[in-house]
Amino acid sequence: MNTARPWPTLVVASALTLVCAVAAGVSGSAAGTELTRGPSAAELQAAARREVAERWRTWPSGRIFPATLPYSAEQGGRERASRIGISPETGCYPVDPKAIKALREAGCQGLLRATYIDALRGVLVTIGVVALRDEPDAVRAKAAFSDSGKPVPGLHPLAFRDTVADRFTPDVRQAGSVRQAGPYLVLTTAGQVDGRPADAADEQRPSIFAFATEISERVLTDLSTPRMPDCTAEEWRC
Repeated sequence: MNTARPWPTLVVASALTLVCAVAAGVSGSAAGTELTRGPSAAELQAAARREVAERWRTWPSGRIFPATLPYSAEQGGRERASRIGISPETGCYPVDPKAIKALREAGCQGLLRATYIDALRGVLVTIGVVALRDEPDAVRAKAAFSDSGKPVPGLHPLAFRDTVADRFTPDVRQAGSVRQAGPYLVLTTAGQVDGRPADAADEQRPSIFAFATEISERVLTDLSTPRMPDCTAEEWRC
């Protein structure tokens, strides 16, 4: 019995074998290229955004709230505000009730606070960093806070016993601010060291509190400014 395959059939079979081999080679090459290529520009940008959003968790508290922060003095020149202390708490509650609800609805991840004193040691400022899920959430949450310079609705002061900030209570608040960049809000609330209530102040001097916004913007800029990933460094996952 003649079992030899006709010539046309052999040709077709050989051709199919070659095509399959080539396809497998191309597929393997593509997979190899995908595994060995470096990150694309879009992937690097996404990694940078993720790193910014996690800074409130990953950065040391002293990096978020430096020991001193520079500002423009009311009399001219440059001065530095000094940090009194940092709260260990990260809950989203040390704000006025209306703002608590807004932060919850916007997906607040955490709220960090630190209190500073000006160079003349007459004004206290609490800076609050609110971490949201993303930039649209931060924009939405910002609307819950006063942007007119008034302290209410706003951040609650952070007092420290046995320090110059031991009388820094909500009743002492005389000025406030809110700023937003990326997934962060940075809030301030300010009052005088002597603990006088806002309505007991003899003369309203908004200018003495102006530095509070300036130092908070420095904190916000450091937190929200992206930097391109360095895929060779341990802190990055590219």
